[in-house]
Amino acid sequence: MTPHRLLIVEDSDEDFQAIQWALERLNRRHPLERCVDGDEAIDWLRSGRHWPSLILLDLNLPGTDGRDVLSALRADRRTRPLPVVVLSTSASAQDVSDCYALGASSYLTKPVNFAQFTEQLRRTLDFWLDAAQLPAAPETL
Repeated sequence: MTPHRLLIVEDSDEDFQAIQWALERLNRRHPLERCVDGDEAIDWLRSGRHWPSLILLDLNLPGTDGRDVLSALRADRRTRPLPVVVLSTSASAQDVSDCYALGASSYLTKPVNFAQFTEQLRRTLDFWLDAAQLPAAPETL
């Protein structure tokens, strides 16, 4: 079985490092790909180099933001089924509603406390990578 690959779309080096540390603490050794903005993420997915099991998407990105990435992913039949978890510092009800309307699989507010963040990530990965049945990569990328 192919290991689960995670695509992290995150412009903040500090937040990306926190994700890496949390994964290490959780003993989750998944291959990681990082894109620092929305355009890079869309291009990476369209290239078909690797297919992620799960996308962790920051909402407020420079240029093409997380909302635009969600719209692009859901508009493309190949990427539409990919689970996308929005990770944002925003707890705005409008941001949450907008992301679900655009097709987010779930929306998580980034806690400031690292222990809370690690636990939140553990629960998320336990569900998406261990419990949920995930779509296979399309045959033609």
